Amino acid sequence: MGSAVLAVGIAFLAARHFADAGWPLANANLKLVAAAGALFVVAYAFKAFGWERLFAPAERPGPLALAAAGGAACVSGAALPGRFDDVVRVAVVRRWAGPQSGVGTVCFSLFMLGLIDTAALMPLASSAAASGEMSTGVRAAMAVVAVAGFGAAVVIAVLPRLVASGRLIRFRLARRLGERTTCPRDAWKAWLLVLASWLTRALALFLLLAALDVTLSFGLAVAFLCAAAATGALPVAPAGAATQAGAGAAILMASGIGTSQAISFAVAAQALLIVAGAAVLLFAAAFQGGRRLRIARASG
Repeated sequence: MGSAVLAVGIAFLAARHFADAGWPLANANLKLVAAAGALFVVAYAFKAFGWERLFAPAERPGPLALAAAGGAACVSGAALPGRFDDVVRVAVVRRWAGPQSGVGTVCFSLFMLGLIDTAALMPLASSAAASGEMSTGVRAAMAVVAVAGFGAAVVIAVLPRLVASGRLIRFRLARRLGERTTCPRDAWKAWLLVLASWLTRALALFLLLAALDVTLSFGLAVAFLCAAAATGALPVAPAGAATQAGAGAAILMASGIGTSQAISFAVAAQALLIVAGAAVLLFAAAFQGGRRLRIARASG
């Protein structure tokens, strides 16, 4: 019941924020906007299933709890500074998953998820960097994201062997990391699922570009996605949603889109993502509340 109240409260705050600021999708093609919103919801599901693979089987929360954590973090990112979304994720997973997922376990899974996220962006950023339709500055920025993704992939591949090496295994920290480090098979599955999440988001952004009559360019949608996602690596930033929207708008402007149109699209994309996150959170809370109610009635 408390989770449902929290979800409704967060959704209300998000709705109030957009009521005050003005709805950025008022003049858009509503059918394409609805399709983009549905794809954003599907992207949350892919991300949750990928995150689930980064937990040990005995400590693994359900994908619904992880999807709710992602939705809550996205909604709270509209107001909280960067990196506070991870605090929200930990709190939601701990609240919903129960004692089997300790704080340390969830934090380490988020560390691994950050690496997986960065590695999954590598093929997308590489394709954008190689695209002839992008400006030199945008291609250079995408190349940086691709190199960072390659580095993250190397860390993911080396980490299990490193913590299991004879020189480090005698240290308590190395032993604890070894217990929680994702095996290569699960890391590969997580990478595929997270890549599917990013591809789904890119397709949603492509539809949103068409809905707002900005342009029809899947490469530009990928570049916008990579630029916004790259801001997640910043240790401290203004409100997470604002930083992502600003980075995405900068990429659009560097690609020749007008300033006003670029900012409007960036705000619209972030708004739709937040609404999708609120929808995921509300659905998860309703499902969880209904299940607990059924259990209470059965036991009574």
